Amino acid sequence: MPNSEKTVQKQRHIQEQQDQKDQQNPQPEPVTHSPSRPGSDYPTPPLPPQHQAKPGSEKKLTPAPHYEADAYQGSQKLEGKVALITGGDSGIGRAVAVLFAREGADVAIIYLCEDEDALKTQKAIEAEGQSCFALSGDVKDHEFCRQAVTQIVDHFGKINVLVNNAAFQEHAPSLLDINPSRWDETFKTNIYGYFNMTQAVLPFLQAGDCIINTSSVTAFAGNAELIDYSSTKGAINSFTYSLASNLAPQGIRVNAVAPGPVWTPLNPADRPAEEIKDFGKNTLFGRPAQPEELAPAYVFLASLVCSSYITGAVLPVTGQAGQ
Repeated sequence: MPNSEKTVQKQRHIQEQQDQKDQQNPQPEPVTHSPSRPGSDYPTPPLPPQHQAKPGSEKKLTPAPHYEADAYQGSQKLEGKVALITGGDSGIGRAVAVLFAREGADVAIIYLCEDEDALKTQKAIEAEGQSCFALSGDVKDHEFCRQAVTQIVDHFGKINVLVNNAAFQEHAPSLLDINPSRWDETFKTNIYGYFNMTQAVLPFLQAGDCIINTSSVTAFAGNAELIDYSSTKGAINSFTYSLASNLAPQGIRVNAVAPGPVWTPLNPADRPAEEIKDFGKNTLFGRPAQPEELAPAYVFLASLVCSSYITGAVLPVTGQAGQ
């Protein structure tokens, strides 16, 4: 028998064996439906249809995002530090603020206008035994950023960790839907804002301090309806890489976290209500992440104990393989 026929027979034999196993074994349940797996109690699509006016409110989000990270035990990784988080009133920013406080840091948050969400974040930080300083303003405004940092340093005496997290996102099925003004709004919030805050904070950072930027899975994979947003996230990655190289001689680390879909006000304030039902459905976990699942990555990158030899890295927390 020719070798080619032997190969065909062997492959078909393997196929028959697997066909038999497929008939005998039922399809496994998605991981989020198994009560024995972590995260199985998190909301899974279909989610309640909802749409919010920008910039979005965490108070109005249904179901409420998980940000408390009750199972996370602090160990003073950030004791004595002062952290500044933009977009700190809700979503990822709130969850990061809570864990930073649990690790011993005092926290300043900057937010656009969501006073009620910001107050809840402030109370959550104070419940961890740490101080919070909250400021409302627009990170697009270079002078506001400078003045905000001055106020925070006057209040706390220093800043050790900057988390650039504030963002603007609005879907557009066609590039033709994005006019220059809209393009500018996205870029000036998402990357100019990072530049403005970093430039304002940098004179106060010392060796051992760090900057953490919030990137996105869209920086790697793109998104057909988020052309401007995805472009800014790619720019954030390059900003992170370049700034890390620039500041390494000063002992200042610069890294980024790239989330996948996360249950925050950002997306219900972007997508039509009906599209929210399937938000996060296509991840390997079949659901969006909760903010408390992102926050430990920021703690890891902020803590010298954990990441003193890491700079210029973009840490993906996407719920997907290969990103």
